[in-house]
Amino acid sequence: MADPATYRPKPGEIPTSPGVYRFRDAHGRVIYVGKAKNLRARLSNYFQDVAHLHHRTQSMVTTAASVEWTVVGTEVEALALEYSWIKEYDPRFNVKYRDDKSYPYLAVTMAEEVPRAQVMRGAKRPGTRYFGPYGHAWAIRETLDLLLRVFPIRTCSAGVYRRAHQTGRPCLLGYIDKCSAPCVGRIGVDEHKQLAQDFCDFMAGDTQRFERRLTARMNEAAASMEYEQAARLRDDIQALRRATEKNAVVLPDATDADVFALAGDELEAAVQVFHVRGGRIRGQRGWVVEKVEDVTDAELVEHLLQQVYGAVEDARTAAEDAGLDAEGRTAARREARGAVPREVLVPVLPPDPEQMSAWLTGLRGARVELRVPQRGDKRELAATVKANAEHALNLHRTRRAGDLTTRSQALREIQEALGLESAPLRIECYDISHTQGTYQSASMVVFEDGLPRKSEYRTFSVRGPEGDGARDDTAAMHEVITRRFRRYLADRLAAGDVELDDSDDDRAGAGTARPRSGEVPAEEPGERKRFAYPPNLVVVDGGPPQVAAAQRALDELGVTDVALCGLAKRLEEVWLPGEDYPVILQRSSEGLYLLQRVRDEAHRFAITQHRRRRSKGMTASALDDVPGLGPTRRKALLSTFGSVKRLRAASVDEIAQVRGMGRRTAEAVVAALGGTAGAAGAAPDGEVADGTAGAGPDGAPGSGTSDAGSAATDRDAVGPGMLGA
Repeated sequence: MADPATYRPKPGEIPTSPGVYRFRDAHGRVIYVGKAKNLRARLSNYFQDVAHLHHRTQSMVTTAASVEWTVVGTEVEALALEYSWIKEYDPRFNVKYRDDKSYPYLAVTMAEEVPRAQVMRGAKRPGTRYFGPYGHAWAIRETLDLLLRVFPIRTCSAGVYRRAHQTGRPCLLGYIDKCSAPCVGRIGVDEHKQLAQDFCDFMAGDTQRFERRLTARMNEAAASMEYEQAARLRDDIQALRRATEKNAVVLPDATDADVFALAGDELEAAVQVFHVRGGRIRGQRGWVVEKVEDVTDAELVEHLLQQVYGAVEDARTAAEDAGLDAEGRTAARREARGAVPREVLVPVLPPDPEQMSAWLTGLRGARVELRVPQRGDKRELAATVKANAEHALNLHRTRRAGDLTTRSQALREIQEALGLESAPLRIECYDISHTQGTYQSASMVVFEDGLPRKSEYRTFSVRGPEGDGARDDTAAMHEVITRRFRRYLADRLAAGDVELDDSDDDRAGAGTARPRSGEVPAEEPGERKRFAYPPNLVVVDGGPPQVAAAQRALDELGVTDVALCGLAKRLEEVWLPGEDYPVILQRSSEGLYLLQRVRDEAHRFAITQHRRRRSKGMTASALDDVPGLGPTRRKALLSTFGSVKRLRAASVDEIAQVRGMGRRTAEAVVAALGGTAGAAGAAPDGEVADGTAGAGPDGAPGSGTSDAGSAATDRDAVGPGMLGA
């Protein structure tokens, strides 16, 4: 642990202007981002007596090794820069809001030539109108099915649309009048786009206009004694009403508002928001947050609004970068205005409500009112949202009872069992997978704070000294550890985003230096590469041989600040380098359970990579290595000659006569296939090179991981006992 006094800036060095600050650890990784009206006053609070700080703040300042800041012109700029940095660096001590589920949206791709309505999840795309979020995907499909009677817009995929356009026959929806079939020209592209725009207007709350229009057409049809047409229009009106009635009116005067509520304790909080558009609840969304920093409810609300509405600014930037036309940019602006409503109702005001309101106003392009509801319908709705938040928190506690406490206990038990100076907040685990020495693959999985961080998983193809794989599992482990930490040292030396001070003798490890405190510009080079951050603990799947190989690799590179252990499968023993006897953790130990989860995840990920390589190798063709021969011409050759065996017997002139082939390419094909006849590993008919001698029916006699050099059968490798987590 670091003493905050060792990196405290000199008196008077910190300005009194508004700005944003970042704390970094000894490896230069950003661990906390904050903003302040007065940087000097705010940062001074972190450098008081550590005993007087909140225990979470204590953990942050003792983990940090430097602090840097950026001065901005206004507090609104500080708010925007803080959001940008939190999104870029993902600091582990900042509050993180996790969706309690991936909510689906009803999306209309207005940027496409022929817009499509569909269910979408995940990141929003520029030029697409979104409605929701909805609690269930079936609710979207049910609503869409009702509205397609009145707005028969395209819902099919690109492949279905293209096939219908080529054949001249619409899909089933076109035959039953649930699609206007622009694919076969029943409706023009411009007319279909207008139909999609009407659909979006209806979903945005403009419902009465379309109901009046259909009612007028129904009356005209009845007056003209076209009773069948009038009956169809009557059914359309009823469909619109049923779709509208699904969202009851909760606020009068067609109010547009987002209503937020909080429920929580000292460790966790649940957040719910109801999206009200046109006085009706159009969507609901929820998050659960772990309070990894000492924050009040007001600060939680501020962080929440940053996360929810900061995505609007990201979407606007993405739309500009995508180079959309004027219509696409208009749709993007309309989407931004719909995402930020006129009113934002919160349980408590953020620390600086005027600043937050100004930021939201800038995003919407019109005034946004931020307030706490005091009476009437809005207060009652806020109480309903809070009841939902309390229910979500109780459900979260039921599903993950004691999860935060359990993870902390597991890390503490590992620290005590292995004799580490601090808890292993970042754990990396490595595993080797192969099929009797072929297609050797390795995995690196990362757990931070006891949870998997899948964005930092990595895979390695083990090459060996001759390029054909390592001689055994220990050699493969040595190669993988060497490659990973050689990249770590190289990336650290090449990183230009941290100003390092190498004058300090107290270094974190070989090739590292302490980052300096001070002012930094707002615009910096890209984020440090992932391999530039070392783990606190490396876990290898295996016993003493694998541990010794990994330790030898670390010693050769001079890496001394990373702890190492191995976890053997048979008795779940924990092996340390150079020890004759293992460390035995109790079977009920949370620390052992966490190590097992990490090991099993590495095992699963290694097998996945190995099978991917093996499948690719087993379906490889001798034509794949011919220079200048792409997929289209390979397909044409095989269609003409039937197999590689017949192609091998063909002459240059015969090959050159195939459509798309030239004489030079034909000569390259003959040269590439001339020496492959009877080569080891080639399939009998020459079509597919297996690459594994004596392969069984599934293409491999054995597939497994490097558990003390053993090889399991492929059936065993995919069994539930092997996959683990």
